[in-house]
Amino acid sequence: MIFVTGGAGFIGANFVLDWLAQHDESVLTLDKLTYAANLENLASLEGDVRHSFVQVDIRDCAALAALYAEYQPRAVLHFAAETHVDRSISTPETFVQTNLVGTFTMLQAARLYWEGLESNTRKKVFRFLHVSTDEVYGSLGPTDPAFSETTPYAPNSPYSASKAGSDHLVRAYYRTYGLPVLTINCSNNYGPYQFPEKLIPLVITNALHGEPLQIYADGRNVRDWLYVSDHCAAIRTVLSKGRPGEVYNVGGWNEQTNLDVVRTLCQLLDELSPRLDGQSYTEQITFVKDRPGHDQRYAIDARKIHHELGWRPVETFETGIRKTVAWYLENTEWVNQVRSINAQANRITCQT
Repeated sequence: MIFVTGGAGFIGANFVLDWLAQHDESVLTLDKLTYAANLENLASLEGDVRHSFVQVDIRDCAALAALYAEYQPRAVLHFAAETHVDRSISTPETFVQTNLVGTFTMLQAARLYWEGLESNTRKKVFRFLHVSTDEVYGSLGPTDPAFSETTPYAPNSPYSASKAGSDHLVRAYYRTYGLPVLTINCSNNYGPYQFPEKLIPLVITNALHGEPLQIYADGRNVRDWLYVSDHCAAIRTVLSKGRPGEVYNVGGWNEQTNLDVVRTLCQLLDELSPRLDGQSYTEQITFVKDRPGHDQRYAIDARKIHHELGWRPVETFETGIRKTVAWYLENTEWVNQVRSINAQANRITCQT
C-alpha cells in the first residue's frame, strides 16, 4: 500500500486516479478536506477495494502513528499543502502550519515508522516523496537560465517560503536520520479537478459566467506550464527509479505569459462554447493592480529527470490546454459545485 496525503485535492486526486488506473497496489488517501479538497474528485473510485480514505490533519501525530501501524505503507506521497499565493499573503499563518509544521509532522511519523521496521528489505524499499514547487527558487529575469536543482533558494511569498522550509526539513531528515526521501519541484500544473482560484480554471469558469477576466498588472509574468497527468507520470517515475536524497525538477518546457494563457483560453472558448452575443471572450479581459511581491518569471530546467530517469512530458501546452478546456465544459456540475465552495471561502482575485 501507498499513502497519498492531500489526495482529495487537485494534483493528489489526479495522482490517485492515474495510479489505480495503472497499478493494483492499494492507496490510502489522507486529506483534511479543506476548502480546496473535494471527495467528488475521487467519486469514480467508490466501491474500489484498492482505495480507502481517511479524513485527517497531517499535524496530528497520534493519528498518523495509528495509520502507519494499521496499514504499513511501503511509500508516502506527500501532496498535502496550502498552495495559493494570494491567500498566503492574507493568511500566512495557515501556510506555515500546513506546509511547514504539517510536513515536519509527516516526516517525524514516517521516520519513527521506518526506524521501527524489523525487515531490512522493507526498510530498503520505503520512500517518502515530497511534492514541492519551483517557486522556492524565487524569480527569474527574461534572459536568466531556468531553475536547476542547484539553484539557490530565494522564496518571495509566504507560500513559497513555507514550501522552501518544508524542502529543507525533507533534506535534513535524509542527512540526519537517513530517511529515504525524494523531492520534486514542479512548475505550474493545470488540468482536470483544479480548484477555480488558480488562473486557468478561474478564467474558464469566469468567462462562461460572463464575469471579468482579471489579470495582474500588464499580464507579462511568465510561468512554465505542466499538464497534471505528465506530473503524475513524473512522480511515478521518481518513486520507482529516483535516488534517495535527490531533488528532481519537473517542468513542461512550456513558458507562457499570463496574458497569452488567458488569450489562448478565450480563443478555445470562442471555438468550443461561443458567447451568445457573438463577441469574443477577450472582451471580458481587464487589468488590475499587481499583487505584492509578484514573481516575474519561473522556468524549469528538467534535464536531470530526463537524462537520469527517462521522463519527459507528453503534452504540449496546446494539447494540454485544449483537453483542460474540454474537461471543464463537460463537467459543469462539478464546476458549479466548486464555484459555490469558492464563494463561501471568501474568494479573492486569483492569478498564478
